[in-house]
Amino acid sequence: MTVLQNIRAIDFILLDDIFEMKGGYVLDFSDRTFRQFFVQELNCDIDDPTYAENGGSKGKRLRCFLQKADAPTAIRTLKALWEYREARRASNQNVEAVENAYDRLLSLINRLERKTVAASPTGIAPESALDRPRLVALHNELVALTQLQPQARGYAFEALLSNLFNAYGLEARDPFRLKGEQIDGSFVLQGETYLVEAKWQKSPTGVADLHTFQGKLEQKAAWTRGLFVSNSGFTDDGLAAFGRGKRVICMDGLDLSDTLSLELPLNHVLERKVRRAAETGLPFARVRDLFPS
Repeated sequence: MTVLQNIRAIDFILLDDIFEMKGGYVLDFSDRTFRQFFVQELNCDIDDPTYAENGGSKGKRLRCFLQKADAPTAIRTLKALWEYREARRASNQNVEAVENAYDRLLSLINRLERKTVAASPTGIAPESALDRPRLVALHNELVALTQLQPQARGYAFEALLSNLFNAYGLEARDPFRLKGEQIDGSFVLQGETYLVEAKWQKSPTGVADLHTFQGKLEQKAAWTRGLFVSNSGFTDDGLAAFGRGKRVICMDGLDLSDTLSLELPLNHVLERKVRRAAETGLPFARVRDLFPS
């Protein structure tokens, strides 16, 4: 069935002016604050590839999102953006630059609301970006692990990671053994299988553990990749000695905490780590560097 667009090309001429969308921008949002705005205000994942069909800039993603979304979602988005715009304009004491901006936007919203009342089959409701109570619970669990005894903490850490992967549809598997070899689990990302090594110890992980994990991967199928999660991080010397071009990406406890507290979709975090590793050959890049403010 062909889905009719709620917002027409002529409407975007107005929206471009109101929300300063020319040049690929949207108001004063950075990529990070734009993503956070959509998660916090609309519980939508604006970084979903579905909304980057015409390009990855903020303006192009917003256009695509508004074209695809159902009328109720488009209305909520326009109202939320307007509220943000006005709060920003008031704090900066800016004069309204668009003639009759509110009345013209309200006219568009009223038209969308009439479509909603008429139950016109236009657009689709986006999937929820996250389950906030679940992520808050996972973050609390991560913090609480520090109070456990080492052995219990290790098992709890593996279980937490499995639950975190499943929260983002990454098809996590529980720990398993292969002829005495312990693998702490696995998950699927973009159709690729990743084996997981998880460590919670006092000292940062060094090169020996990284090489051991790489050796496990080399005994598997050529397309198998790995995620090494070390709550205490990795030594600089160990990462340097481990070298470039391996099939491993790394994540530490701060990465996990940032992912949960900043409400970053885990699949996007891992995808950016994979891309950075492909570009640089280095296995570790911090979440804070991959998602700058």
